[in-house]
Amino acid sequence: MNKNIRIKDIAQLAGVSVGTVDRVLHSRGQVSREAYNKVMEILEKTGYKPNLIARTLGSNKTYFIAALIPDPSQDEYWGMSGQGIKHAVEEWEQYGIRIEPYYFDLYDTASFRAHAERVLSDNPDGVLAAPIFSDEASRFFEECRSREIPFVVFNNNIPEAQPLSFIGQNLHQSGRVAAELLHLNREPPALFAILHIYDDIHRSTHLSEKEQGFKDYFENLNHGSFRVMSRDLNNTHEATLKNELTEVMAHRDLKGILVTTSKGASIVSSMLEKRGKDDIRLVAYDLLKQNLHYLKKGVIDFLINQNVRHQAFTGVGQLANSLLFNKKVPDTCLFPLEIITRQNLESYLSADFR
Repeated sequence: MNKNIRIKDIAQLAGVSVGTVDRVLHSRGQVSREAYNKVMEILEKTGYKPNLIARTLGSNKTYFIAALIPDPSQDEYWGMSGQGIKHAVEEWEQYGIRIEPYYFDLYDTASFRAHAERVLSDNPDGVLAAPIFSDEASRFFEECRSREIPFVVFNNNIPEAQPLSFIGQNLHQSGRVAAELLHLNREPPALFAILHIYDDIHRSTHLSEKEQGFKDYFENLNHGSFRVMSRDLNNTHEATLKNELTEVMAHRDLKGILVTTSKGASIVSSMLEKRGKDDIRLVAYDLLKQNLHYLKKGVIDFLINQNVRHQAFTGVGQLANSLLFNKKVPDTCLFPLEIITRQNLESYLSADFR
């Protein structure tokens, strides 16, 4: 997009007067169909957006978007979402969009409720939210709907809440993909473990969807030679957690582990490295520093990247387009299930689409 283009330039490129461009932009006065089409064609070609035009003409209209997300300082994964919000601020503030983050405690439902109430009291024009606590988020979204505040969700969806848009991945398919990666070239009998670490599957729909997809994959093999073990290891006491993981790894026929939480992969990787992998394949999520470390060392075999940074950035964009242009945004924006290995890691990290 050329941010320096002027209305005068648009008029010259379209072969019409400046007044005609002004009438097209503001839907006032009479404009021939031919002139209208010419102006719109140039606007599309140059990427010159109406909000930038309004700013050039001195419009003071601003929109306020509240971003309700987990505290980035608590978890590197959510730190990435904070980076996405920051990038969105840089991208959209020049267009009259004000974005303010509201950080709630990742492990405290009361904190979510308190910050949700703050959001409502501040009366935003739109809300971006990561609804990791499904029950509390559902009540918050019900209040948003009653106040006619549009909201977009990312990372995990609550379809019954009827958000303007969901940004994320198909988590059921994500679980199936992880199961297939663990199953590759494995002969029965074999045991595969799915571990939910530092998070409670009973409160987190994104974990339960991954688990269901994981289990469905093995059930569809139509024989019982492959078994699935599920463990909810949300105990943050490290000694207790290590004892529980030791019990899991003690199974002789254990051939693969999926860690559904980004942060939990590092402790599993550390224990596998110390005891020896013993041909136990490990699949984890996201490009956290420790995960990259263990991927490079061959302890983690595959990382499924969820790209939460771009999810958050895209969510703000959906709201901004709706508020500024009354543009209909897609109900669902699914990101690809990116599988990262040691072989493609460097090329992925050097790409500019992350």
